[in-house]
Amino acid sequence: MKKLKYLLLLALISGFGWAEAHTLPQCKAQLVVNNQNVLIHFKSPVEILELAYKSTINLTSQSSVDSLRNYVLSHLSISDTLKSEWKVSIGNIFIQETKDAAIGNFPEINIDIYLTPTNPISLKDFIMNCDLVIHQIPTQSIIFSVEQDWQNGIIHDNSKQIGVISIDIPTGKIYPFPVKLEEGTWWKGFKNMVSLGISHIWTGTDHILFILTLLLPAMLLAEKKRWTDFIGTKNSLLNLLKIITAFTIGHSLTLLLGSVQWINLPTKSIEVLIAITILISAFHAFRPIYPKKEVLIAGGFGLIHGLAFAETLTNLQLSTKQMALSILGFNVGIELMQLLFILLTFPILILLNETRFYPSIRQIGAIIMMILAFAWMIERIG
Repeated sequence: MKKLKYLLLLALISGFGWAEAHTLPQCKAQLVVNNQNVLIHFKSPVEILELAYKSTINLTSQSSVDSLRNYVLSHLSISDTLKSEWKVSIGNIFIQETKDAAIGNFPEINIDIYLTPTNPISLKDFIMNCDLVIHQIPTQSIIFSVEQDWQNGIIHDNSKQIGVISIDIPTGKIYPFPVKLEEGTWWKGFKNMVSLGISHIWTGTDHILFILTLLLPAMLLAEKKRWTDFIGTKNSLLNLLKIITAFTIGHSLTLLLGSVQWINLPTKSIEVLIAITILISAFHAFRPIYPKKEVLIAGGFGLIHGLAFAETLTNLQLSTKQMALSILGFNVGIELMQLLFILLTFPILILLNETRFYPSIRQIGAIIMMILAFAWMIERIG
């Protein structure tokens, strides 16, 4: 009965606003594991945090921001068995509109919390004392997940939930949360980046279709602005090898420069440019518009596609060695998938070219590519 009274009292203290806010999603703590620290992306519905914080959040006021930082720091502490000294600091704080399948859109606050021990070994095994929000709103909990741990092959697309901090109903207490992370290796991280490169091409319809538009006329001779005779299997393979090599060199270069943010274009602009490369390639597959310059054009188009590939790696907070291995592994995955697609597709095109139907197949395929590329371009501009 005492425990029940405790919970009822706590609910009453939280007020009527808590009763309305309890349907909002739970708070989240997403861990980014680095070599020297752990970054926590703490996310909470603004309404929930304001009820617990007992104040309106105003990020345009420096005093309000400082007060919010002090609140977070006062409800969070770290310890470990190695007796490391932990520095807990607050980074970026911002509010964004977030969509939930059950309740729709709601404003969510994001707070970056850095945990830095004097002994980096402690990053794999530490204890977190945290009662943010929960100390005032007992129905809330904090769901912890590892969002990125490169050495264990964990990045944004395959985050791993590791536990929950919530009030213990029988005792009314909030117990410390033990964080135990697996020991990783560079090989795990590298293999995951190879898999990511393969997945990027497998799920990237635009990149697959672009390669297909390169293949359609690769075995044909251009004369008087028309595609004419079959140039032979050997010459076709040699021509294809030159085109794919140029494309690979192009996208590898901008993948490297984009990943380290030496080149940084808006995502929307890159996507529009990719649609344009498919559109131009489709026109060329229908009727030659840059005959004998396919290698040069493929290299130029590769530069654009490489910027899109780099978007996947840009936001990863990695060491120099990890970024180098990520770029290499991601590129290996891309090339393996491209090679598999070519090995499966090109022999079929060679066989089709021996039939009288291939000119029609090539033209129809080119027109379909034009329509899709134009539709993607309009959609991405909009």
